[in-house]
Amino acid sequence: MTVDVPQLVSQAREGRPRAVARLISLVEGASPQLREVMAALAPLAGGAYVVGLTGSPGVGKSTSTSALVSAYRKAGKRVGVLAVDPSSPFSGGALLGDRVRMSDHASDPGVYIRSMATRGHLGGLAWAAPQAIRVLDAAGCDVILVETVGVGQSEVEIASQADTSVVLLAPGMGDGIQAAKAGILEIGDIYVVNKADRDGADATARELNHMLGLGEARGAGDWRPPIVKTVAARNEGIDEVVDALEKHRAWLEKHDVLTERRERRAAREVETIAVTALRERIADLSGDRRLGSLARRIVAGELDPYAAADELVAGLTGG
Repeated sequence: MTVDVPQLVSQAREGRPRAVARLISLVEGASPQLREVMAALAPLAGGAYVVGLTGSPGVGKSTSTSALVSAYRKAGKRVGVLAVDPSSPFSGGALLGDRVRMSDHASDPGVYIRSMATRGHLGGLAWAAPQAIRVLDAAGCDVILVETVGVGQSEVEIASQADTSVVLLAPGMGDGIQAAKAGILEIGDIYVVNKADRDGADATARELNHMLGLGEARGAGDWRPPIVKTVAARNEGIDEVVDALEKHRAWLEKHDVLTERRERRAAREVETIAVTALRERIADLSGDRRLGSLARRIVAGELDPYAAADELVAGLTGG
């Protein structure tokens, strides 16, 4: 069904949740009107501060996200939450666990919460997340919190989508080893040791501090990721996390890193869209004579796969 995009965007700017939901649904569904939507949103976005939260399952990401929403709302900020859930193996939909934990904010008109399914996409983020972030940005959110699927070796993509990346750990979960093997030490701008009322919290913080010290050498003026201990369930330490976020944002702006990160994010998004379009064109060639001919030449030993791929790409791009 065709929608009135200008009207929908106007309603989203007014803070109407249904309009925002409809726009994100158009994104998730790869609507034929998606180009029109993105063209309308482009001049309106760019004002929101995007914070990514990631960490192993069970460290309290949703509880921490909810606590951060409360802190930002207390400061008068409009907040968007994009909670990226694992996909259901049956329906492909999100499990919606995050929205259950954030039910305290459901009736707040200054908060918009959306769960998105990864749909099998590696990196801990749904493929449509960058454009969903743009919808929330254009809709007037001051801060957008992107909570990702539990981090792992292939799930560090949040670093390329956020202005500031927050990595959560918890004592007694082997997170020190996990951090070392998963590349988390390279993506975190701020580290949070949640559930700090448990035994081993101080040891976890010390171990993390030691591991950060073994990382890249930092020069004068470089950002040194702070380690903050919290008990999100009791709202303890959350103000310190917000303070660390504001300090990092100020550092990003002072050193012109914020614009650089956003340009890299835009470049990655363009690349993803272009590659997706090429894949669709290649898929359309599954029964095409050119692809069949190339395959026969490979089997006959007349052509190697790389040369065949070059021919196929040249045919697709007109090169």
